[in-house]
Amino acid sequence: MIPTANWSYPTAIRFGAGRISELPEACAAAGIKRPLLVTDRGLAELPVTALALDILEDAGLGRGLFSEVDPNPNEANLAAGVMAYKAGSHDGVIAFGGGSGLDLGKLIALMVGQTRPVWDFEDVDDWWTRANAEAIAPIIAVPTTAGTGSEVGRAGVLTNSETHVKKIIFHPKLLPSVVICDPELTVGMPRAITAGTGMDAFAHCLEAYCSPHYHPMSQGIALEGMRLVREYLPRAHADGSDLEARAHMMSAAAMGAVAFQKGLGVIHAISHPIGAIYNTHHGTTNACVMPACLEFNRPAIEEVIARAADYLGIKGGFNGFLEAVIEMRTELGIPATLSEMGVREDRLEEIAEMALKDPSVGGNPVEMTKENTLALLKACL
Repeated sequence: MIPTANWSYPTAIRFGAGRISELPEACAAAGIKRPLLVTDRGLAELPVTALALDILEDAGLGRGLFSEVDPNPNEANLAAGVMAYKAGSHDGVIAFGGGSGLDLGKLIALMVGQTRPVWDFEDVDDWWTRANAEAIAPIIAVPTTAGTGSEVGRAGVLTNSETHVKKIIFHPKLLPSVVICDPELTVGMPRAITAGTGMDAFAHCLEAYCSPHYHPMSQGIALEGMRLVREYLPRAHADGSDLEARAHMMSAAAMGAVAFQKGLGVIHAISHPIGAIYNTHHGTTNACVMPACLEFNRPAIEEVIARAADYLGIKGGFNGFLEAVIEMRTELGIPATLSEMGVREDRLEEIAEMALKDPSVGGNPVEMTKENTLALLKACL
């Protein structure tokens, strides 16, 4: 059969140590004169954010800041951000931080000019065409972690605070027009966040690589992304000031997000509802369930994982790859069970039902059912 597919790849990326100094030039390139920098509460108090605001202020671009961003952002955070944007007469967004700050910043840029509720733009069929594309504000993305890859994505994840369901909101214009990847900004990340975000990047690459959809460009990017994480995440975790390791992890994070255009799978399908219900760290949750999810998909991926093992220099095919993942999880201090992360058995059926509605289900190589998903969750517990 001759394959057919639609492909789309990312944007202008300014990559390198110290390139946060180019933030004013990035604003000029995006046509932004009065940016609103959006980040999470914790990051707002740190020196990296003060540095970015100083650079903006020195360039005559103001010092606009919005930081009412929860770890799993919701519609209340979004409404507050839109209000701040309008109150400050801003003309663009700098999405700054990890996944929460990047996602909410992009969604603020989307919603400042819309009349419909954000849920109308969920990543379902062609719902994105409902948005007024001309009213979407320009976006610059500056990641300060190396995991989510949201800086090169066309979507943002938003949690419905009433249903505790994470929704993927999509529009092509959510792709930032300029990205600054400065590994110096990640040096201050705590070790646990370095581990969790790094394993999120690995999960993106792994699931994209295993997805049955046809996308050979993503396949190659995913494979190399896994290699970078395996080689450099332990270094970045052991020594946060290792700029070479930090830089390669920033590359791997962006590569994972580019690669998962090919699809995600069961890891994310069960991690999303767990994060929504228990407010667990997304990447850490992914890493916790990863070995069990590999076993879940083994009938469909054993051969492709063996090929990946060869590329990564891991002996023993699928079993060797699985052992390497478990060893990396242990080395990074990731919990081995969901119970260690606070998940309780009395909500597993609810999590399974939510998982089966998650968009990631469509990229999993093994069909997910209520029965096998619940069995998987019990194995992870």
